[in-house]
Amino acid sequence: MESNSQDSYNGRRKVLKSILSVAVAAIATGCGSESTTASATGGSASSTTDSSTDTSTDSSTDSSTDSSTDSGSTGSDAGGSTDSTETVDWATGGTKNMTADFPDDSLFESSDSCQVSLTGSLTEGPCYFDGDYLEDISDAQTGLPMMLCLQLIDQNCEPLSGYEIEVWHCNVDGLYSGDTSGSSDTDGFSSGFCTDNDSEALASRWFRGIQVTDSSGRVNFKSCFPGWYSSRVIHIHFRVRQNNSDEVVSQFTFTDDFCTEICTSHTDYASRGAPDTLIASDTVFSSGADGYIFNTQQNDDGSLVAYKRIIIS
Repeated sequence: MESNSQDSYNGRRKVLKSILSVAVAAIATGCGSESTTASATGGSASSTTDSSTDTSTDSSTDSSTDSSTDSGSTGSDAGGSTDSTETVDWATGGTKNMTADFPDDSLFESSDSCQVSLTGSLTEGPCYFDGDYLEDISDAQTGLPMMLCLQLIDQNCEPLSGYEIEVWHCNVDGLYSGDTSGSSDTDGFSSGFCTDNDSEALASRWFRGIQVTDSSGRVNFKSCFPGWYSSRVIHIHFRVRQNNSDEVVSQFTFTDDFCTEICTSHTDYASRGAPDTLIASDTVFSSGADGYIFNTQQNDDGSLVAYKRIIIS
């Protein structure tokens, strides 16, 4: 498969715009506090940028729902991450090169007041089928190794344990995995669009996984920073369930600058160049993405930490 084929991208864009016209579910953003974003320049990064923001509502939302996402968790350097004076090359080659431990819960410490703003959820998209219970969801794929850390809390900022959080995203080439064998929920999966009929993708289950929140409301995944495909910003899908019932289905993204720097300077991404879509023209986030942007920092081993709070009522 030619990942940069314009004909292929145009076909995927048409399918995506058609699918994104469906109705969507419910999420949120709140518990505001300082956030820190690692910027990549020439393959290096330092965690110094303050990107604390207010919640914005996506254009495809349901205002009758009651759940929320964090609009700015703490960006303090925890668990072996770089401080504001250090610059380290980004790691390459996938999770096999990740040596750091997951940061502790201080990663999610917030200010004294818990501020919750209700918004709607974002579309599930056409590339979902249920995954497996895994911590490392990379399936040996290459890319910038990434710790994906999520914390689930209620409107009083109390952690929620025993909930399933499921994530799924594409690989460095912008392809989703497509092996649905063993999955029970495949009705919405658009194989041709999501895999571009790539033989390796069709035979794989990369970058899909489920974890159950612990007593701190926490789940951790080992993954790789996603690539991009036409008409969409780089993003990660997630859903929260309890007792087989959805609490929220949505997506998180990264800043335009961060995505552009990784995709133009990191050796696992540079061959494809910068994403063709920025947040302002994205088919999902164009009406406002501030409350859906990951906080990021860099570990001492050069891996990425992407973290976010999810708040439900």
